[in-house]
Amino acid sequence: MFGEDDLVRQHKGRADLIGNIIILCFLVILARLWYLQVFQGELFHKFSIENRLRPEVIKAPRGMIFSRNSQLLTDNIPRFDAIIVPQYLKNRTVTLKKLAQVLSMTEKNIKATLKKNRGQARYRPVTIKKNISLKEVSIIETENSKMPGVRVNTFISREYRDGNAGAHLLGYISEINQRQLPRYRKRDSYDYKLGDFIGQAGIEEKFDLQLRGDDGYEFVEVDARGRMRRNIRSNKLFPGIENKPVKPGNNIRLTIDRDMQMSAFKALEEKVGSAVAVDIKTGEILAMVSRPAFDPTNFSKGLTKEYWNSLVQDERNPLRDRSIQEHYAPGSTFKTFTAIAALEEKIVSAEQELKCGGTYRLGRRVYHDWRRGGHGLTNVYKALRRSVDVYFYQIGVQLDIDDLARYAKMFGFGEKTGISLSREIPGLIPTREWKLKKSGEEWQLGETLSCVIGQSFVLATPLQLAMAYATIANGGTLLRPYLIKEIFSNSGEIIERYEPKEVGKIKVSPKNLRAVQKGLYQVANHPRGTAYWYRGKGLKMAGKTGTAQVRSMSKKELFARCEEMPYKDRHHGIFVGYIPFDNPKIAVSAVVEHGCHGSSAAAPVVRDIATTYMKKYYPNEYKKNVEAQNKEYVRQLREKKRKQEALERTKKEEEIIEQGPAFQMGG
Repeated sequence: MFGEDDLVRQHKGRADLIGNIIILCFLVILARLWYLQVFQGELFHKFSIENRLRPEVIKAPRGMIFSRNSQLLTDNIPRFDAIIVPQYLKNRTVTLKKLAQVLSMTEKNIKATLKKNRGQARYRPVTIKKNISLKEVSIIETENSKMPGVRVNTFISREYRDGNAGAHLLGYISEINQRQLPRYRKRDSYDYKLGDFIGQAGIEEKFDLQLRGDDGYEFVEVDARGRMRRNIRSNKLFPGIENKPVKPGNNIRLTIDRDMQMSAFKALEEKVGSAVAVDIKTGEILAMVSRPAFDPTNFSKGLTKEYWNSLVQDERNPLRDRSIQEHYAPGSTFKTFTAIAALEEKIVSAEQELKCGGTYRLGRRVYHDWRRGGHGLTNVYKALRRSVDVYFYQIGVQLDIDDLARYAKMFGFGEKTGISLSREIPGLIPTREWKLKKSGEEWQLGETLSCVIGQSFVLATPLQLAMAYATIANGGTLLRPYLIKEIFSNSGEIIERYEPKEVGKIKVSPKNLRAVQKGLYQVANHPRGTAYWYRGKGLKMAGKTGTAQVRSMSKKELFARCEEMPYKDRHHGIFVGYIPFDNPKIAVSAVVEHGCHGSSAAAPVVRDIATTYMKKYYPNEYKKNVEAQNKEYVRQLREKKRKQEALERTKKEEEIIEQGPAFQMGG
């Protein structure tokens, strides 16, 4: 039997162990309390505060876009969306039922929207319905206590003041999608989030980072159910918690003249095509229009499926910017550059006349002129004035295609212009090497004959045509077109200013350039010029008409009335010109798809744009030119009347002589 002392000694080791464990646990608890209260006290204090606070994101207003004359082209208007923050969503069934009644939706649709966004963080808001009415806004705000987690977000929606007129140029903004998110984050090195609106086309896309601004946020105190109690305006109660102010986006002033833009848009009404106007001395784009177009405001306020389908199903491709994303056979407008190449290569001189019948034979193939009977003796002035195909065929057999390509590329053909818009295409100027790589076949002489009149492989955009004729008008300086005059902050500080940039000087003798300029003048001012009846008053216009075939045609089809052909088979009408011819200021190109004739379809578009420009910027000169033109017209009428009277007198005298002396005596 053990005594009490033995029993105590037997259990003393265990008691000491238990005591040590208790002391150790107590020390661990003390250490943990010290760690939480002292070492991490400030952090956990901040966490406790943040449980009471909720950051309300304040969207930065997007920068404005102005015309060159400071007219507002875009505007920001408020838009309201109903959202749910899953983190604060309580009494789910009751809340969703109440919200469905307010928004005239079904609970099923709301649940589907929440399920679709289940993968994102619970504190991120989920948009349930966009563009809710003011009545719906007021009900949600009033019934907020009964619908915890439901809020109204205010967005700044983009409105385009001129609607369709600036659609392709200005572009549009829309909500970034899941597929775009990683790509755009990498492209712009910017932390885009789902729900952000970004530029998707035009100026809005190219200068998105400049226009978008920087979002801010403001903390609000909330209760346990996530309901807002008050805004936190200072950090006295919550040290370390600070609101972030909004930084508005920068503004952009374009080179575009709004009046000219609207004039171009109106001139192309009911037509499919494009028009571009450029300052020949600076390269500033004054107007750039593509039709048909779309309303970009519909994209920013919430694109409907019906409107999107109407755009993508339209065979005329209204989303495509024809001024830079579509290239055309330039037709006879390219003869100007063929003439320059021939003069420079001394194939012909300006005054040299070639006999031009109605056809030209090369081997077994016959090439037809647009005029059945031909034009007779023709020099370079008449060739441009009357657009004589056979004259250029005769040049073509002596002009190497690589030489023609070299001169065409001097004027910017076959390469992107470098304008600050996305998705510009380069057009095409063929060479021997190009064809060999493309098809593995050698270049054929007959192909040159098609190219010299702007058909076959030759392709150009309306912007390229405008810049090429601007180069002719300014005496040989190829400029880079640009759309932005300056970028400036909300306070008016200039962030970046854009200046004219010279791409190169063309190597053409002044004499030959003047010869071509004279021919272009006669196109619009000689009574036999192809654009004479569409030159407009007070413009002193020079330019070139073009009629580009869209497919190969038989001899019978070639001389058929274009307007009676199926629409898709009709020729494109093109006109490119500059005004005034004696002191050029702007160059304008116009392409009308399936318009049949450059003279009747495209020249009036150029005329209307140029008239708007002259009336606005040079009203006195315009008035003076109109008066001079009217005087000249009166002089021509008097001269015509005088000649008619002289002809009638001569005829009467001849009749008297034929009737002999008897009539004279009787008279």
